[in-house]
Amino acid sequence: MVRTVSPGRPSEARSRLLDAACRLFYEEGIHSVGVDRIVTEAQVTRATFYRHFPSKEDLVVAYLDEAHQAERGRADTAVAGGLPAADTVRALSRSIAQGIQSPGYRGCAFINAVAEYPDSDHPVHQAVLAHRQWFLDTVAGLLAQIREAPAEAAAQHFVMMRDGATAAGCLFDPEMVCETFLHGVEGLLRTHATTR
Repeated sequence: MVRTVSPGRPSEARSRLLDAACRLFYEEGIHSVGVDRIVTEAQVTRATFYRHFPSKEDLVVAYLDEAHQAERGRADTAVAGGLPAADTVRALSRSIAQGIQSPGYRGCAFINAVAEYPDSDHPVHQAVLAHRQWFLDTVAGLLAQIREAPAEAAAQHFVMMRDGATAAGCLFDPEMVCETFLHGVEGLLRTHATTR
């Protein structure tokens, strides 16, 4: 008999598996970390692993969902501040900059994952695209509040600046990268607010 886990409350074993996977996938890369390593780190059996995650790819999707929920939480916190839209974009940008300057930073989990799963039909690739669409829509919604004009192009520009900063942040001086990113955001906000 297979024990079922309440969907509202993840089991301790599932939480340990996901915690181990999140840490190892981010630090070492997804393909370089096997199921045996995750099982050992989480101190569970292989049977327990497969009871919670039918495949490694299911665990990878769960890892990306954890990363998505963390980013969504930061965005929701910025929006919940009740600031004008431009200041909310600034708050979101500062949150991104803080992440880039955090200890152990290894780039964007989503960009790293999509590099390992280039097939656009793969569930991991699809999870990355869904996250990016949510982020683009969030930024476009904020920029649309600054002025009544299509905000898609400005939002795409913001996402590209964020992508560049997250990639450069683990290659160069993170403080300099963040300063450049935040300066670029200010320029984008000025241009978007005044473009006719």
